[in-house]
Amino acid sequence: MKEIYLDSNATTCVLPAAVSAARQAMEQGYGNPSSTHATGLQAKAMMDGVRQRASRLLGVGDGRLMFNSGATEGIQTAVLSALCALRERRAAGKHIGSLLLYGATEHKAVPESLAHWNRLLGLNLEVRQLPVDAQGRHDLQALDALIGEAAMLCTMAANNETGVISDLSAIAQLLQERGADAYWMVDCVQALGKLKLNLAATRIDYAPFSGHKLYAPKGIGMLYVRAGAPFTPLMMGGGQEAGLRSGTENMAGIAALGAVLAALEDGKTFRSHADLAAFRAQLVASLERVFPGIVFNMPFPLSLPTTLNFSVPGLSSKELLDLFDAARVRVSSGSACSAAKALPSYVLEAMHVPQWRASSAIRLSFGPLIDAATIDAACARIERCGEALRNSCLLPSALAPSPQDGAQEGIIQLSVDGRCTWLLSDAASASCVVIDPVAALVPRLAAFIRCQHLALRAIVHTAAPVDHGAARLALLQELAIEQLGRVDIDGVLELGQQRLRRIECGETHVYLLGQRFAFIGTLAPGALTPLLEAALLTPDTVLCAALDDGSLCSTVRTLQDGLVPSAELPLDAAGLPAFLRQHPDAILVDVREAYEHAACAGTVFEGCAVYSVPLSRLAAQVAAWLQQPQRPLVFFCRSGNRSARAAACLRRQGHAAAWQLTGGMAMAEATRQPLAIAA
Repeated sequence: MKEIYLDSNATTCVLPAAVSAARQAMEQGYGNPSSTHATGLQAKAMMDGVRQRASRLLGVGDGRLMFNSGATEGIQTAVLSALCALRERRAAGKHIGSLLLYGATEHKAVPESLAHWNRLLGLNLEVRQLPVDAQGRHDLQALDALIGEAAMLCTMAANNETGVISDLSAIAQLLQERGADAYWMVDCVQALGKLKLNLAATRIDYAPFSGHKLYAPKGIGMLYVRAGAPFTPLMMGGGQEAGLRSGTENMAGIAALGAVLAALEDGKTFRSHADLAAFRAQLVASLERVFPGIVFNMPFPLSLPTTLNFSVPGLSSKELLDLFDAARVRVSSGSACSAAKALPSYVLEAMHVPQWRASSAIRLSFGPLIDAATIDAACARIERCGEALRNSCLLPSALAPSPQDGAQEGIIQLSVDGRCTWLLSDAASASCVVIDPVAALVPRLAAFIRCQHLALRAIVHTAAPVDHGAARLALLQELAIEQLGRVDIDGVLELGQQRLRRIECGETHVYLLGQRFAFIGTLAPGALTPLLEAALLTPDTVLCAALDDGSLCSTVRTLQDGLVPSAELPLDAAGLPAFLRQHPDAILVDVREAYEHAACAGTVFEGCAVYSVPLSRLAAQVAAWLQQPQRPLVFFCRSGNRSARAAACLRRQGHAAAWQLTGGMAMAEATRQPLAIAA
């Protein structure tokens, strides 16, 4: 399937005309604009032409507009300029205020810059967040109370995560009414090409822009400085950009940006606001059909038509990201600069949305170059994702049990916030047991049990539940069960042909499934000795804990011997074919979940025998793999994170030939080469 890119708030592709302009600048207009010969003058003329076009589009008026490397440099320069002026004013005995205010939903580059220069310049002012309301707009009442002591105010035109448009007119009016002399910077990165700007007609002192958010290459941006606003260069040297920003100009980037601005000015290349709003409505309709209970985390009337931010009950942002990525629809779980940190969205937290929404939000964003065919295709892929979730029992469904879940013995591991819930199912008796339920996982458990038409036999705990039974009660309520049977007097629960036996270990319990699996909660290794002596466990019994420390599962032998995992064994996609030819007995294991497979079409690994063992079901396969410790196992997933965990799990337990595919499917797709293996 062709990739559908819906993460334009992070970056965009480069406009073909911009590519051509950059190439021409490098091949023909390569002169240094500071040179006085004809080649240099030609380069300078091109640069001046781009600046004039940008000035017209942005309404710069008498203000200054310099080219730089992008928004972060622009923010740094604006903050440095304002704070240097503040230091000079204070040194002259003038009142400057005690606060450096920034919107609570600003890009992290803003507070980091404020704190950095505040410290280096020795101003020691208070850097304080300006709160936002539930819609994500700046709290004007709070601003009214603080503006009298504000030395600098930093806001944004439109938010990068939610698309919420700031009420800049109301902020400007408040500044005027209170006679505030605070310097005002407005981050206009998401505004370029999406909002009409007339900067000279505003009270704004500084406005940074970044080209790669609107089809220009990375490394080129602009900074607007209002006429009369103080300015201190961030970089000094040869005096380029009229002394505002030294360093030889990025001529290829400027030429490319000029092509984008020309397309913006001609009014024909990019979609109108009405078209973009219609596209958003089409996407919203598909998302609402597919995801029951979906919540949008931004007010549509007050947001850019190119941004959607949403959360789905019972599904984490990681799961949704994996799902969309499997369908080759590129979205993000928040700001691209912080997505890798796996933290709740600070933007949504500032809006005081419920924690589950801040932790599970997805951002879908597109640029004004998008067309109707792409939106249609995206909606079709979204529908495919919904079907994949229903088939995998992650959304409400009336489906019969799927074949892959019909095994005699099913052990599923679900984790959240460092805690694990285990679900033991038996297809023959169509029944299941839940061990150590976590409240956040109740919707997932209930959906799976209903979808598989399983009878819930018991909910058990390895120790007194920290939530005092709240998760148990919530699961019973979700399934409309008034009362469950209890484990019998001998501590044995029959589950089809399987027997789950409870063993008392002080104040905790161990649940044994024969000698193959032991659900141990947080039991210390030494507490297992009596069970070994009583032949209830063997050294190869797989241990399933209630805490998720990243190890997935373990064995008695591992804990007893204190095994240290062997060194990581990474492979890259380019080297995999040769590896598989050298090791024809190797097992290629896909640890992605079933819903990711269902969302896919085709495979990168053509000609390879691939086994699907989702990470959530890895524990059930560990014992079998450990019986062949020399047979190579090559794990892969979407990005390499889950496969790294799977490989480490096996190596930790003595399987020295467990490899992982570095970069996962993402890097394999980038090679564009099917991994066909020669006979």
